[in-house]
Parts: sequence; structure tokens; C-alpha cells
Amino acid sequence: MSDLKAMYSTVRKDAFPETMTILLGDEKLVFQKRVWTLDGEEKGLRYGENPDQPAALYALKEGSITCGGLEWRGPGHGIVSAMTEAQMIQAGKHPGKTNLTDVDNGANILQYLADRPAAIILKHNNPCGAAWSKDGVAVALEKAFWCDRIAAFGGAVVVNRPFTREAAEIVAANYFEVVAAPAFEEGVVEILKGRKNLRIMELPGLGRLEELTSSAFLDIKCLSDGGIVVQKSFVNRILSVKDFLPATATTKDGLSVTARAPSPAELDDLRFAWAVEAGVTSNSVIFVRDGATLAIGTGEQDRVGCVELAIHKAHTKYADTLAFRELGMTLYELKLKAVQDAGMAEKLADIERRTEEARGGLIGSALVSDGFFPFRDGVDVALAQGVAAIAQPGGSMRDAEVIMACNEAVPQVAMVFTGQRSFKH
Repeated sequence: MSDLKAMYSTVRKDAFPETMTILLGDEKLVFQKRVWTLDGEEKGLRYGENPDQPAALYALKEGSITCGGLEWRGPGHGIVSAMTEAQMIQAGKHPGKTNLTDVDNGANILQYLADRPAAIILKHNNPCGAAWSKDGVAVALEKAFWCDRIAAFGGAVVVNRPFTREAAEIVAANYFEVVAAPAFEEGVVEILKGRKNLRIMELPGLGRLEELTSSAFLDIKCLSDGGIVVQKSFVNRILSVKDFLPATATTKDGLSVTARAPSPAELDDLRFAWAVEAGVTSNSVIFVRDGATLAIGTGEQDRVGCVELAIHKAHTKYADTLAFRELGMTLYELKLKAVQDAGMAEKLADIERRTEEARGGLIGSALVSDGFFPFRDGVDVALAQGVAAIAQPGGSMRDAEVIMACNEAVPQVAMVFTGQRSFKH
């Protein structure tokens, strides 16, 4: 067993060169390999996605492109790739690819939530909990944690405001691998260092993410045969509630249908959810309420299945929260005890009943979908849980049927279009 554990602590020094140059026709981008001097030793990335994959991080050093007449991001806008030794306040087991890509995806989401304190907890490059709050970053983090307490274990915490003592106490009471913030208030780092393997990153760029929202970068994807796909990175068109489009469509018979417009509170939740959607693997849907995610359905092959998965997660997390807060145990521990303990079986049945009555907390929630609904089935499944408002790209040949499903609901459910798909693969 000790030999197996060794693979996680063995760092394979990469042999990647100091610079990487990309030529796009006559235009050139030069990238510099990032290394840090930690504990008196020069270190790059710990490893890639897995321990047996050497990896290197490169930051754009010079050059720019004008391809397609678009606004492309140039040097000087780095956040994660620009991190210095001083900003890596505590390296723990110094970061690997997954740690940095989690923080990067947190920044990707937070760039669209810059006008309010917000917190994202990520695992495996997907958010497991996200929230924002006018009451400060600690309240946002607390809300994000309870979005999915189970998935948050070992996650990366990324925020867009200076980390406070109250926020640090939340981290200290739980297990996380990374905390990234634009700054740390006095005394906060000392609290966080109580977790000796916690990676603590001070990334000033997290405090000015709004600078990134209108520009794109060269997004590079590699195929398994070594081929390369380049694309313009995703740029969110929904930067305020005014950017949503009315949900209108026409049936095959020429009947024009329009969905109810969302209330201001519903629009606020839909805008928040669409920002989080920018960092979620497709097919995906997100349920939110009061500025916090309730359930995130990720990476499903069919859209109705994605909605069903999110609903299942919402019910599970709701029941687990009741069990943890009321009995001091996880839902899974309660289920195990209930097999042999009649009293615990009664408590489990009560929690399951209350969860079902509350529909996993989804009553009155808002839902966003990264792609349009090709059929009304996914919407119908969500409506049965009491969802109140929906945002989706629109553009399906069955948009009218989907709108009619919302109009038939009692009470009537609101819908708006984003006019943009948000797939992420």
C-alpha cells in the first residue's frame, strides 16, 4: 500500500522548454514557462491531471493577435498564470494542474459577478457551490458551502473580495485544498495556516475581474491524436438583467406565444445562474434561489436526464443538510444506522418526508440551461418541482411548446432567452 501512496507524492520533473511560441500566420504569441522558488527549490507544476503526467504552466509574455477583428486579450491580464512566489502565501504540496484549473474556472465565473461579493467552491473544474451576497464574502462563502457540503470536501475556494476572518473560520472548520482571494485581511492568513497543506493564493486580479468580461483569449483544445482546435473563448453576453430577451415563439399553426416576464428577484437569480453556467461542463442545468445554487447538473448526454440528475442532487443535499444540522451526521451515516436502529429509521423517514414535501428546496427556484430545450420534457420535469423562472438560449424549433409548458403551469412560470448558448466541454 505504501508503494501506491508514493505515486501521489512523487513529483516528476518536467522537461518542457522555458518558452513556447505560437505563430498564427504572421502574428506571434510568446509564452513563458512559470516556475517558483519554494523551500529553496525551483518548482513548476506538481504534475498534470494525474501523477504520472508531467506538466508545465505557461503565461503569455508578449505578442498579440488581431484575427477576425475581435478584441483579443494580450499580456498583462494574467490571474492564475501570473502568480508569483509572494502570492503563493502557502504552497502546501505545491499546486498541480487541477488546483490551478479549479482556481482559473472560479475566476472565469466570478468575472461576471464582480459587482457583489461572491464565492465559488470548485471540484474537478466544476462548481459544486456558488453564491453571492451584499452582506459580504463570508456570507457568500457560507451559502456556497451549504449548497453542497458533501462535494465541497477537498475543494478550491475562490472569492472576489478580500478574505475576512469570518470567511477564514469557515475554511478552518472544514477541509479544503485551495483558497484564492484578491487579498487577505489582517490575521486571516494565520488562521488559514492552521491547515498546513492548504494552498493559499493571493491573486490581485480576482479583485478586478470586470476588466476581462469584454475580451476573449485564444482557447486551445487538443485532440487525442495530437491535433489542435483553436477557438475564440466564451464571452458572456448577459452582463445585466437588461440583456435577457423576451421568450416568444410561433407555433406551426402561426400562433404567437409569449412567456411571463420574470420578477426583478427572479431576473437577479437568473443572471447569477447564467454567470455560474459559464463554468459548468455540458450538458448542464443549474437551479438557484436567493443568490445561491441549489443543484448543478453537469456533463449529461441528454437534457432531460440532466434536469433529473440536478433534482436528485437537490433532494440528496437537502436531506443531508437536515441530517447534519439536526443529528450531527451525514445522510449516508444516518441510512447506515437506520438499518439496525428503529429510532434512527424513524428519523430517516421523517427527513425523507420533509425533503419530499419541500421538493428538495426547489420550490420557487430559478433554472438556467446551457442549451435550448429540444423538447418540453425537461421543462415539465422542472415544473413538477416548483421552479418559478427559467432562462435558456432559445432557438429550438419547439420553443413554442416549451413556452406553452411554462404558461400552462399553475402558478405561471416565467421564461427568458439568453440569445447565446453556453456549452463547455
